[in-house]
Amino acid sequence: MAFIGEPAHGVVLWGGDATTRSIVLAPLTRTLPRAVRSHFVQQAPLVVPGADVPELVGEYLPRLAHVVGVGSRDGSVPLPGPTRVRLRGQVTWHEDASAVLAWRWVHSSDEGPERDLPVDDPTVGRLLRDPAREQQVVGLLEADETVAALLGVGQHGPGTLAAELRFRGLDALGFATDVLPRLEDVARRSDGSVELVLVGRTPDFRPATGVPEVRFTSSEGDHREGRTDWLELEVVVAIRDEELGTVQIGLAQVLAALASGSTTVMVRDHVYVDLDRPELDRLARLVADARAMVDQPPRGIRLSRDHHDLLADLAGLVEAGPSDGRVREWTRAAAALRELPATEPPAEPAGLQATLRPYQRAGYAWMSFLHEHGLGGVLADDMGLGKTVQTLAMVARARESDPQAPPFLVVAPASVVSTWVAEAARFTPGLRVVAITESAARRGWGLDRLAERSPDVVVTTYTLLRLEAAGYAGLRWAGLVLDEAQSVKNHTSKTYDAARRVEAGSRFAITGTPMENNLMELWSILSLTAPGLFPHAADFRERFAKPIEQDASPDALAVLRRRIGPVVLRRTKDLVASDLPAKQEQVLTVELGPRHRKLYDTHLQRERQRVLKLLEDLDENRISILASLTRLRQLSLDPALVDPEHEKVGSAKIDLLVEHLSEIAAEGHRALVFSQFTSFLSRVARRLTAAGLGYSYLDGSTRRRGEVVDGFRSGTDPVFLISLKAGGVGLTLTEADYCFLLDPWWNPAVEAQAVDRAHRIGQTRNVVVYRLVSAGTVEEKVMELARRKAALFASVVGADSLASTSLTADDIAALLEP
Repeated sequence: MAFIGEPAHGVVLWGGDATTRSIVLAPLTRTLPRAVRSHFVQQAPLVVPGADVPELVGEYLPRLAHVVGVGSRDGSVPLPGPTRVRLRGQVTWHEDASAVLAWRWVHSSDEGPERDLPVDDPTVGRLLRDPAREQQVVGLLEADETVAALLGVGQHGPGTLAAELRFRGLDALGFATDVLPRLEDVARRSDGSVELVLVGRTPDFRPATGVPEVRFTSSEGDHREGRTDWLELEVVVAIRDEELGTVQIGLAQVLAALASGSTTVMVRDHVYVDLDRPELDRLARLVADARAMVDQPPRGIRLSRDHHDLLADLAGLVEAGPSDGRVREWTRAAAALRELPATEPPAEPAGLQATLRPYQRAGYAWMSFLHEHGLGGVLADDMGLGKTVQTLAMVARARESDPQAPPFLVVAPASVVSTWVAEAARFTPGLRVVAITESAARRGWGLDRLAERSPDVVVTTYTLLRLEAAGYAGLRWAGLVLDEAQSVKNHTSKTYDAARRVEAGSRFAITGTPMENNLMELWSILSLTAPGLFPHAADFRERFAKPIEQDASPDALAVLRRRIGPVVLRRTKDLVASDLPAKQEQVLTVELGPRHRKLYDTHLQRERQRVLKLLEDLDENRISILASLTRLRQLSLDPALVDPEHEKVGSAKIDLLVEHLSEIAAEGHRALVFSQFTSFLSRVARRLTAAGLGYSYLDGSTRRRGEVVDGFRSGTDPVFLISLKAGGVGLTLTEADYCFLLDPWWNPAVEAQAVDRAHRIGQTRNVVVYRLVSAGTVEEKVMELARRKAALFASVVGADSLASTSLTADDIAALLEP
């Protein structure tokens, strides 16, 4: 005979006599070691001395039986019985409640001794092993996926597991209460294939007898950075146990346990506490939110006075356990701010001569609360919702509560200063308002003499704030109000720096557009009104601006909205529609630029002298007089309308218009823009194109008028430019809810008809009407006369009016007064 292949996979047998030969080929059912094959080939007997027979029977024959069949021809040799395979686990408990679990294979038979073989290396004792049986036994453990994963079943190959495992602390608790009972159950059901040996005493694990209690303590780290107060809280979870007394768990350990998904923490070798409690979940969420705002210490929480939502979340935890007074003061104020919408607003100040609508009362209450607590915020209501009157109501209440307090400082664009003065005189006439519209050199007195005027409110411009930054920073202010706060959206500008340096008890930004281009503009405004909310620009950019602007991250956006919610109050017209009149009208005063002003004043002097002479015969010279007035009206809009050489002078009215249109377009609104002068509408159109705002256009020269109108109604252009003469009547444009009248019309009825293109049956939204009036020009005079003699102006316009004598020489002369 001979073997085929290496390693051998078959055998060849041959035989017969000289005339007949036979050859038999057969496969091998198992692999034979080289030593066994050599005995077959040599066919020589192996003689074993009598003294070694026990060793032969006890050790070698059992191994050989795994390879080939073993038998005794005459029965004189006792053959080994079948080998038994057992998996033995030894659990050893130590004094510190730790445990060691060690596994070994035990192979035994009736004739030979037990043999221990490793469970993680199947190559050791290969000839003694029964791999199929080992895999079968390990399969009993695989039935429980949790146990199998813990024991490392199969990590070193089929039928293997981890040789030794150590358990400490929480792992030892889990082993004793969960894993060990499962192993004991497997052993009971294994018919002796799996056995467990316990060494040492199993610890008496038990829960602590007390209830976890969160404790907050102000640390020595409380301090003030600039205008921001910081609160450093040391946080521990304390448990009162009957046996151990008070046991404390550090914040880091609590958070690590909750983050891992485990709700249990060991407080001593055999005592544990369950952290599956709502207040601890709230604590973990609060710390996670705080870490998303500013860097946090490992043992506590660091919050600023402006982290209102986090402080409000903290309030419930603080009230439930022992905490010092400062912590309670801050958290109670934040909780009160959160509950403010459901709280009855304070009484309106006695000096307020206005009836606040419900949403305005809510805004007044919100601003008053923030002011009284030394905080700040952003009033970001839609245009036309009365942000000024809400602010004045807050100021009046503050002045009545503390007349000796420093004044309020209002900073606004130059074009809005007069509006503040007028609105204060109208709604809060008891407030002493000082408007600073000139530099110290031109007005003849410095800010150090401001107290001599005993103001309640000081209104100045952003330019003058920047030029006299040191003077404003050197005074004490009860509050700072930044109107049209987009003026300080650039945090690298000198104007922003000047506003930041002002020391005030409270700080408010008033703007319908807290951000126009990017989120860093919002950060700039918040850094002035709530400086501790997002203290570092770089952190805000990485945590919010980039994820939201570049990745449209819903998570970052949700967090940002939640953070700014307490300090940004925004109501849209849709939100408070039931509290608004059907149509709301407002005059926007426009201040001419210096060059524009000089040109206008020069022309005014010349036209005044000319018209006054023509008034000697009004009826004869009416057309010439109207031509002079028209030139002044055009010059009030844009000098280039009168002379193309003035192209580069610019138009403040167009600047203001485009700013408002950009804001309302960004909010999803649409606007109608009316002017008598098509040349002015053309200049507006060029600016809209430069600003990237789409528009439709309609004047007397427009062909296919119906298609243009239908195009706007069914399209997405946010702006419709319309000449009064071409589009003042006969159109229904209820898709728009804003109207801008760029030049006061002689006949108010014509303006009303134009506005009614949007404000008519079918309109489902409130309509806001803005009249843009250039300060110190004939436009203001037109407005004054319109209020006094509305019927008078109808006689100045139109063919039928040219023969009218109802417009007197005195009326026309009044239009030209300085």
